[in-house]
Amino acid sequence: MATYKKRGYKPKAIKEKDETIEGLEQDSTTAEVFNTLDEGANKAEDWVAGNQKGIFILIGVAAVIMLGYLGYKKFVAEPSAQEAMNEMYSAQKSFDEAVNGVNKDSLYTLALNGVGGKLGLTDIVDQYGSTPAGNLANYYAGMAYLNLKDYTNAVKYLGDFSTDNAALGPIAKGGMGDAFVQLNQLPEAFEYYEKAIAASTNDYTTPMYLLKAANVAQSIGKTDKALQYYKRIKAEFSTSDQAKNIDAFIGRAEASN
Repeated sequence: MATYKKRGYKPKAIKEKDETIEGLEQDSTTAEVFNTLDEGANKAEDWVAGNQKGIFILIGVAAVIMLGYLGYKKFVAEPSAQEAMNEMYSAQKSFDEAVNGVNKDSLYTLALNGVGGKLGLTDIVDQYGSTPAGNLANYYAGMAYLNLKDYTNAVKYLGDFSTDNAALGPIAKGGMGDAFVQLNQLPEAFEYYEKAIAASTNDYTTPMYLLKAANVAQSIGKTDKALQYYKRIKAEFSTSDQAKNIDAFIGRAEASN
């Protein structure tokens, strides 16, 4: 499970700046990093929102696969696994409505705490933590807390989520990286962005977390790593949104190397 330091403040939001090289050079390295991370976070949110149905399908498939490993006898021996899946329905419905709805904060809170006598995500984790549904509840809870800007709890629950799924794995690790950025713990953020990169190679999450990892690396003095990741975006993901101004980032990293 990931560890975190308690902080009494959160980094201030950075206003969007011109994306030209001149604009990048006018600000401090840290300001540039947080500006780019904010832009990347918005793109991540847009992609997740735009592909939410697909993500939920993947979550469902992952659940079926994990439950399949248990086998019929294990269901008979451990009915709590089925009970947990039944409890997940209401919490997952609230989470889904939060993603696609207007009153997001209240819906995420309902998903976490429960509604209509049904358990919330945190209770499912507490009572059914050893089941596949309990594991998935960690993912949902972590993402809910991330959206509610409760970054400490986002780290806690996402850190307890375990999966080999090619879509959920990088999103969970990258979510932890985003939370650590907001907690102003950049070395930890860099570590989890790298884990998100390593979890799966695809055209969606890989360039997104490569850019985030590179910008954090630039900020904490890992210029060689930053340059490596910028160049990988240019070489392997040239049609991605993250590649649009990649030459400017490469030039900045080379200048400070």
